[in-house]
Amino acid sequence: MAITQALCTSAKADFLGGVIDLDTDVMKIALYTSSATLNATTTAYSATNEVVGAGYTAGGNTLTGATISTSGTTAFVDFSDTTWTTATITARGALIYDSSKSNKAVAVLDFGADKTSTSGDFTVQFPANDATNAIIRIV
Repeated sequence: MAITQALCTSAKADFLGGVIDLDTDVMKIALYTSSATLNATTTAYSATNEVVGAGYTAGGNTLTGATISTSGTTAFVDFSDTTWTTATITARGALIYDSSKSNKAVAVLDFGADKTSTSGDFTVQFPANDATNAIIRIV
């Protein structure tokens, strides 16, 4: 099992076809254990190997604050950081998905190692919203 950071291939086609709209659809982020297999071929949210623990609800959090920008020839999007409060969980990665559109996968995040919170906040902090660092970039 492995989690590999990627913009999901099916999402690329959905962007071009006008199916997924990152700033008006309900985007969610679900957390996964190291037993999950998530990569560019992931097509939809699944509860298989999703994190289970106090302070976490299956399906994850709704992302807010979507901001779509461009710089040079790159388009990118940022979301507000999201937090699970008073959580006791361990996660190795996450899936951003469109819950408005049959839970279509958008992007896989690889945390690089297991991240744990014990009766505390578990926060996914998105990087700088620019052409080099944003989580979702189309170059």
